[in-house]
Amino acid sequence: MVRRAGKLFSRILCPVSFDANSAAALDLARELAENNNGIIGLIHVVPAVPIESAPVPMEPFPQSEHDARAALERLAREHLEGRVRYQLIARSGDPARVIIDAAREFGADSIVMATQGRTGISHLLLGSVAERVVREAPCPVLTIRPSQPLS
Repeated sequence: MVRRAGKLFSRILCPVSFDANSAAALDLARELAENNNGIIGLIHVVPAVPIESAPVPMEPFPQSEHDARAALERLAREHLEGRVRYQLIARSGDPARVIIDAAREFGADSIVMATQGRTGISHLLLGSVAERVVREAPCPVLTIRPSQPLS
């Protein structure tokens, strides 16, 4: 994909996890899209690990892609409806890998996402989706820090 000068925020991928930090990132993505006549790819990834080619949800209460899409629709109505164009994307898998792949498929020229603010042992054990996306994304990534770090 060839980027045109001045069109960095015309196709923004915005991963969300339905928390306040994600809402802040979505609001910034909306503002950037409004200012650049852009479109937002609003994505939620249901965390899952592949076992014998079938993803197994990692969350304590498994959430289906169907549930994620319904939640995305509500979020889009609250934050985007009537203000910018958007596309909803709900997938399962390794969150960082799915976000990176979706950025390519969507033709994103930028990604706007929240960090979770984990530190210490939780960061060590859980890793950071945002860090992986920043390292491996095919386009620039703008990260939004949480208002208060999570332990």
